[in-house]
Amino acid sequence: MKIPYGESDFRKIRTGKYLYIDKTAYVQQLEEQGSFNILLRPRRFGKSLFLSTLLYYYDTNQKGHFETLFSNLHIGDNPTTLKNSYQVLFMEFSGIADTDAKAVEQEFRIEVQKRLCDFLRRYGYPAESLQQVKAAPSAASSMKIFFYWTVDANIYLMIDEYDHFANSILGTSLERFREIVGRGSFMRSFYETVKTATMEGIVDRFFITGVTSITLDSMTSGFNIGENITHHRLFNQALGFTEEETESIVEPLARSCTLDRIALKNDLKQWYNGYLFSDERTERVYNADMVLYFAKNFNRETCAYPKAMLDDNIASDYKKIMQLFGIGDRAANFTTLEKLLTNGEIIGLHSRKLSADKKFEQNDFIALLLYMGFVTITGTLLNRLRYGIPNYVIQKLYYDYFKEEIEQRAQISIPKDEIENAVAELALHNSISPLTEEIGKVLALFSNRDFMNMDEKHIKAVILTLLYQSEAYFIRSEPEVNNRYPDILLLERSPFELPNQFLFELKFCKKKDGKKGWEQKREEGGRQVQGYLELEDVRCLDKLRAYLLLTDGCEIEAVEIAP
Repeated sequence: MKIPYGESDFRKIRTGKYLYIDKTAYVQQLEEQGSFNILLRPRRFGKSLFLSTLLYYYDTNQKGHFETLFSNLHIGDNPTTLKNSYQVLFMEFSGIADTDAKAVEQEFRIEVQKRLCDFLRRYGYPAESLQQVKAAPSAASSMKIFFYWTVDANIYLMIDEYDHFANSILGTSLERFREIVGRGSFMRSFYETVKTATMEGIVDRFFITGVTSITLDSMTSGFNIGENITHHRLFNQALGFTEEETESIVEPLARSCTLDRIALKNDLKQWYNGYLFSDERTERVYNADMVLYFAKNFNRETCAYPKAMLDDNIASDYKKIMQLFGIGDRAANFTTLEKLLTNGEIIGLHSRKLSADKKFEQNDFIALLLYMGFVTITGTLLNRLRYGIPNYVIQKLYYDYFKEEIEQRAQISIPKDEIENAVAELALHNSISPLTEEIGKVLALFSNRDFMNMDEKHIKAVILTLLYQSEAYFIRSEPEVNNRYPDILLLERSPFELPNQFLFELKFCKKKDGKKGWEQKREEGGRQVQGYLELEDVRCLDKLRAYLLLTDGCEIEAVEIAP
C-alpha cells in the first residue's frame, strides 16, 4: 500500500489505496467525553487527518459514502447514533501570516468568510446568506450573520491548527499577541460568537486541535466552555502511532529486506518514540509523520535507512515553534534547557493554565515544552513530575537550538562546516586532532567571555553540541551499558558504513590542580575507559576506538586507550 506521508484527507487515503492506521475507536470516546473538546498535540502528529476522519464520519452529505469510507474500520463495525447527522463547519488557520495585527485580522476575516461561504454552498443555503457573510466587516460579525441563517441547523464545528498563526506571533512579539487575543480583540470576539452559538443550540458540538493552550487560556473569559482533553488518560494514544501500529508499518520493510526486526524496532524507538501525554498512562507513542517519512524514504533497493532520519519540513516546523522559548524570562528558560541537556531531565509540575498576561514561571515553561513535544513525562517525584527529552530527533533539535542560543548569548560563531569536516576526519581516518582543535576553539571563546560556569557537565554539553552538527553517527550520551555509563558513544548508523565507532570519556581538571592533577585525571580516566572496554556490550561493538578527553575548560587533550 502507498505510504500517506503528508496526506491528511481521509477520503483520499481510504479510496486511494493508502495505508491507514485505524484511530476510529476514539470517535465514540470523544462523543462520550463531552460535546466541546480540545485536543492539543505537537506539530506533525496526525491532527489534521484525525479531524478529516471526523468530518467524513459526521457530515450529513457523506451518508451515501459511509460504507466505502468506513467499512472494515472500528467505527464502521460499531457506528454511533450520531454518524452522518451534522452539518459540519470546518475551519483551518495554518495559512494566516504572522504580520502586523491589522493584516492578521484581515486575513483571519477572509479565511473565516471563505469557510462560512463554503458551508453555506455545500448545504444549499440561499445566495443572499453568502452575500451577507462576505459583506460583513469582521470575522465575528460574519459569524453572527452565519448563525442567523443556520439557526435551525445542527452544526458540528471543527477547527484545525487554531493557534498556528498566534504561536508564530507570540514567538516574535508578546505585545502583538496580546493585541490579537486580549479583551476587545478580533479573536476573542470570534470565539465569543461561537460560545453564544453553543448556548443557543446552533453549534451542538465542537472539536478543536492545535499545539498549545496558551491562546485559548489567554482568552478564558471569552471562551471557557471547551474541555482540554490533551492530558486525559483515555486519549494518550489517540494521535501518533502506538508501538504495535509502528511495527505494522515497517514490518513489510523488514520482511522484504530480511532485516533484523528487533534492531529495526529499536532504531525507530530511539529516533521517533517516547511521547507520553498523561501521567496516568505508561504506553508511549511515536510521532506519526516521522514514522511515515521513514517508511516512504526507506531505500527498498539497497535496504538502507534514509540518509536524513529527520525530514527537513518537520525540522523547519519545529524550529519555527522553538521561537516560543523566548516567552517570559529568556535567561531562565535557557537555564531550564541547560539543565535538561546536562542532567538529562528537569523536575516540576506543568501548569494546567497558560496565559501571556501573567508572569511566566518555570512550570509554565515546562507546560509549553510538554505541549510542543520538546519534553515528555518520564516519571514522578512525590507530587511533581520528571520530564525528559522524548527521542533522538528532539534531542538533535535541542542541540541545534543550543548552538544558536550560545552563539547569540556569548557573541561567538561556531563554524558548522568545519565541525562536519572534523567529524568526517575522525570517522574515516581516526584522526581526532581536527575535532579537538574545534572543541578547543569554542572552549576558549567561552572562557574569554566568562559565558558558562564550566564544569564537566557543561563541557560535555558543548562537545555534544558540536558532534550533533554532523549526521554521520548516532550519538548516545551516557548510555546504560551493563550498569555503567560511558560519557559518549558514536555509533554507526544506516545507511552510512564507517570504518570507526567511538567511545569518549571526559575528565575535567581544575586549573588550580596543575600538572599533577592533570596526570591523576589521565590515570583515573584511562582505568575507567579500560573498564568500559571490558564490558560485554562494549566488546561486541565492531570497529570501536576509545578516547579519554582531558580538559581544564580551555585546553583539551585526547588520549587513545587501547583495549
